[in-house]
Parts: sequence; structure tokens; C-alpha cells
Amino acid sequence: MVVNDEEQYSIWNSLRPVPGGWRAEGTRGSKEACLEHIDRVWTDMRPRSVRDTEGGDH
Repeated sequence: MVVNDEEQYSIWNSLRPVPGGWRAEGTRGSKEACLEHIDRVWTDMRPRSVRDTEGGDH
């Protein structure tokens, strides 16, 4: 999986180079396991910059 500076997540094949603007998040596994992890950790879909501007969690 990869994550960007806006704390947005995406599944990504670990055999491919990480695209610009993203970094390896560290979670590996099946597509289903990665999507379950994303569901657990990405609870606020707003980009980080929007959350910071609006203040606090939703």
C-alpha cells in the first residue's frame, strides 16, 4: 500500500516502483487484507489539508 502527503491511501503492487508523491505505507498482503486495513485507518476521507483548515476530526 501507499500513502501520500494528504494521508490518502491506495493499494499498490509492491513489485512496482512507488509513484511520485506517494510513499510505501508498510502494509502488505492480499487485496482484501489491504482494503480492510484502509477501512480501519482511513476514517476521514477528507484530504489532510482540508482537515487542517477545517480543524479537528469530523
